[in-house]
Amino acid sequence: MTSPIRVLIADGSPATRSALRRQLTAEGDVEVVGSAANGRQMLQQIEASTPHVVVLDIEMPEMDGLRALALLRTNHATLPVIMFSRLLRRGAPESVEARLLGANESLQKPEDKEAFAECVARELIPRIRSLAGSGSPTLSELPARLHKASRDPIVATSQTATATASSDLPNRAKVPIEVIAIASSTGGPAALADLLSGLPSSVSVPIVVVQHMGAGFTGGLADRLATKSGMKVLEAQDEAPVDAAQVWIARGDYHLFLERRANGVRLRINQAPPENECRPAADVLFRSVADIFGPRAMAIVLTGMGNDGLEGSRHIRAAGGRVLVQDQASSAVWGMPGQVANAGLADAVLPINQLSREIMHQLMQRR
Repeated sequence: MTSPIRVLIADGSPATRSALRRQLTAEGDVEVVGSAANGRQMLQQIEASTPHVVVLDIEMPEMDGLRALALLRTNHATLPVIMFSRLLRRGAPESVEARLLGANESLQKPEDKEAFAECVARELIPRIRSLAGSGSPTLSELPARLHKASRDPIVATSQTATATASSDLPNRAKVPIEVIAIASSTGGPAALADLLSGLPSSVSVPIVVVQHMGAGFTGGLADRLATKSGMKVLEAQDEAPVDAAQVWIARGDYHLFLERRANGVRLRINQAPPENECRPAADVLFRSVADIFGPRAMAIVLTGMGNDGLEGSRHIRAAGGRVLVQDQASSAVWGMPGQVANAGLADAVLPINQLSREIMHQLMQRR
């Protein structure tokens, strides 16, 4: 018999905690292993209850959910957390802040009882199951598969692993990198903040990003990333020129791709059908980057569920470009980067705190 999913609830309302416990437990495959009235209690209970998933409110006495999430992430970098709060309306600052602090999912909590029960059944419970079962290829599987990548690629893991990070990637071609394309999903906003903060604000190439987010959220994400990194970060605008030292974030619910014109490379956005059940989809962006920049392109695949970015990475590599992926230990979900690594398409597998350094090493090495 499969073990139940262990869930810890943290909510400032006793009535909400009771309702959540009752509805989750009725599912049969979920066990509520803790119930906290504030963030401080949640942090204490995590150590004793070892949950698979945490459902966390924002509005709580003593310590609110955002503060608790920031503290939780210092010791539990990959524990799945679903923010469930009435404050998490579309585009709200709290929604973006929760993602930047490392929330895997954010869901607005209805105040009406019937709407609440329906939201738990249709939205919250599927997210709990998805995050609890989001197993990805283990790091131990990598060496046998990564040998497929040409030119002796390097696998570098986090400090908890035995391998040591390296900045000595071989150059596939003695040409400068002219664009960096990034894919991220679950856990991506926090990873993007770490990655961009590690780059100088004067980075010499444009950066284009697909972060899986719904409409109304990506503008706020761009603003917060700009504040945290000191870089110029904007939501993608159709027909905008792709300028150096600028970061473009794909709009929620719009594909982002590049198109070469007589007067230079331009951003394009559209609402063509989803790919990999995603819009925006990283594969769409990566294909266009490979077609235009060839060996002058670098792709980076960060934390995320699913396989978006896999086929796009094939295009990048086939065109002579370079692909870096985030390692399992520092990823919230090692689905997207794990798929790329296990396909033998990654030139290096690096912890998030070493990816920025490797990017700059590659940019300087090719000048």
